[in-house]
Amino acid sequence: MIPFKYYQDKFLSFLEIEKNYSPHTVNNYRCDLDEFSLFLEKNFSGKEIKDQDYFLLRRFLSGISARGLSKRSISRKISTLKSFFKFLVREGIVENNPASGLIYPRQDKSLPKFLTETQVKAVLDAAEGDSLLSLRDKAILEFLYSTGARVSEAASLTVADTDMIGGTVKVKGKGRKERILPLGEPAVTALHDYLRSRDKKSSYVFLNRRGGRLSDRSFRLIVDKYIKKACCTLKVSPHTFRHSFATHLLNRGADLRSVQELLGHSSIATTQVYTHLSVERLKNVYDKAHPRA
Repeated sequence: MIPFKYYQDKFLSFLEIEKNYSPHTVNNYRCDLDEFSLFLEKNFSGKEIKDQDYFLLRRFLSGISARGLSKRSISRKISTLKSFFKFLVREGIVENNPASGLIYPRQDKSLPKFLTETQVKAVLDAAEGDSLLSLRDKAILEFLYSTGARVSEAASLTVADTDMIGGTVKVKGKGRKERILPLGEPAVTALHDYLRSRDKKSSYVFLNRRGGRLSDRSFRLIVDKYIKKACCTLKVSPHTFRHSFATHLLNRGADLRSVQELLGHSSIATTQVYTHLSVERLKNVYDKAHPRA
């Protein structure tokens, strides 16, 4: 019997080479399939890949649902199974996709959290000092808010893709799609001060203490540090800067299509969630336009 890992590795190679998915995305697929593989070992160790059916997959999902996983996490695992078996059908390894009938759980609609402009300023001002790490942290915070970039995009940013004179950076988003983002003057200044002070050897912009590329987790820890320093009680992640970036642009009159392009969303429907957050803009329009405002 061919081991499950053989098919898993073929699928992950397909995602990485042919689909050009980012290492972060491929790793998410790997984690989901590792969990499914462990389930098979415990319950169906002798079952061939072609004999796995809808009911087996339902049993797997029921098990992880009983552990209290969020609907979003369960949806991701369903998506992984659908993609994995679709690949196996395409390769002629199985005849039918047993995951095609799986239904995604209905998601709870929650609006993204964001900071007010005053709160963002407090966090940015909290990063002070002339040490290398202080300059790096200041550059990270300014960069995230100035560009609205994802953490994975910031972590993979290279010096070669940073144009200080033109005030732009080139980032690689989901599916390795590239886009150019403008940098505000404070972000240009912060990046310039940091890059001038750090070791010139690494091609990546944001480095850890040892001179290696900064991890996604480290970005989160850095943001948490300055959130607490600014005395904000909100639970904020690096992604909150992205939400704040989009909300503040819309509040100040940016059009939705431009914000979509800046965020790198493939569908404008994804960007439209921020229109629900732009209460200040709606109030301003109402005050100016309604005769009895």
